[in-house]
Amino acid sequence: MTDPLAGLSTEQREMYTEQLFTEQSELFTEQSDPRYREIDRLPTEEIARLMNAADATVPGAVARAIPAVSAAVDAIVARMGGGGRLFYVGAGTSGRLGVLDASECPPTFGTDPELVQGVIAGGEAALTRSIEGAEDDHDGGMAAVADRALGPLDSLVGISASGRAPFVLGALGEAARRGALTVSLSCNPGSPLSERAEHPIEVVVGPEVVAGSTRLKAGTAQKLVLNMISTIAMIRLGRTYGNTMIEVSAVNAKLARRATRIVGDLTGAGPAAARAALEAADWNIKAAVLMIEHDLGPDDARALLRANGDRLEAARHAGGAA
Repeated sequence: MTDPLAGLSTEQREMYTEQLFTEQSELFTEQSDPRYREIDRLPTEEIARLMNAADATVPGAVARAIPAVSAAVDAIVARMGGGGRLFYVGAGTSGRLGVLDASECPPTFGTDPELVQGVIAGGEAALTRSIEGAEDDHDGGMAAVADRALGPLDSLVGISASGRAPFVLGALGEAARRGALTVSLSCNPGSPLSERAEHPIEVVVGPEVVAGSTRLKAGTAQKLVLNMISTIAMIRLGRTYGNTMIEVSAVNAKLARRATRIVGDLTGAGPAAARAALEAADWNIKAAVLMIEHDLGPDDARALLRANGDRLEAARHAGGAA
């Protein structure tokens, strides 16, 4: 890991440390809220109610950021529609949330695992144990982007509650240098991350119940915004049909039942007929719907989908016209 104080004299190190301490004390996410200073003396239920009340303020903070979220999503979709990928980059809790959101896209929307990727400072080991020092590795963030060969069609969302994590700043800078779209997601106004992103998203949730523990309100806010980014992007890319998970991967019994129910709901077919069509179509829901509605074989159903941009609505109308 690169030492940010390497090569500095003792006096310079002391000045740097003092400046960093001052900057940290000014961050909303690092401040101590006087309402919670004696929580260690309260009964459990009262602490729970205080936390619940604090959490209830998060959706309002997210709502204020919706215009910025919407602009970022539209820009991401424009690139993904041309074949680009989406990357989330973060450290600690922020990194874990990014990896979580990315990992949910294949089973929910039937995407290739390469389409949406999560990158966490410290690598896979940091998913299950704290490697907090990894967030200071600015060059490591740059290398993570270079290793994945980001280009002009790709998008990177840098996630950092403070908006100052060097690993994320390094990744964002390298992504920008390569022509990728840059988006930031932070919980402090006017942070370095916001200043360097094309689309800054700031969800200012204020001090935490436990001062500085940004896995709390800040983490909740980040999760809500990441839900929006991935879900709306997939809706815009045609990975849903209405509010139906039309691309769901039937990788277990629960999801197989869900796929069968979706085909039945869309076509009116009974469970047995819906499941038979799905099995013949290798559990491709859209192909199964076309097979039932237009009396097609699996290959012809897939060809009809391809001819209509893999969009079920267009394929249903085209099949009916034929």
